[in-house]
Amino acid sequence: MLKEIQGHLTKLGELSNQVKGLLEELPQEALDWRPIQGEGELATNSLSAMAVHLAGSQTFWMKEIIGRQPIQRDRQAEFLARGVPVTELKSRLDAAAKITQEVLSPLTEPQLEESRQFRDRTVTVRWAILHVIEHFATHLGHMQLTRQIWLAKSKK
Repeated sequence: MLKEIQGHLTKLGELSNQVKGLLEELPQEALDWRPIQGEGELATNSLSAMAVHLAGSQTFWMKEIIGRQPIQRDRQAEFLARGVPVTELKSRLDAAAKITQEVLSPLTEPQLEESRQFRDRTVTVRWAILHVIEHFATHLGHMQLTRQIWLAKSKK
């Protein structure tokens, strides 16, 4: 396995473990709670929705974009996730990590520079991997804030 790929897998594993840690020891109400209700860009997502979305997005990028294996994904439904037990949320993240390992491990240096189509733009495999890491880190930050707000609110 390329050293670069090993580094990416390590970083994604660290981020996934942080997400799973944020989900622990919270009641289902906290997992499903949204700090700002409603629709549109000012509304926020629940911890459950963000975990489901991260697993769905990672799987999509790895299988469909990088691996060129079409999958059935309902992105909108990811943000509506409610009542998903923490064990299932962690299982989804673990399944996405397993797929990532399977897709990325055999890649060669020339394959990292191959082009892939995403919507109306062309990206390299390397760019797509880095995008997944960036996306994961962004939502991890959202989840950290959501958990902090929940904990502060619940202590009142």
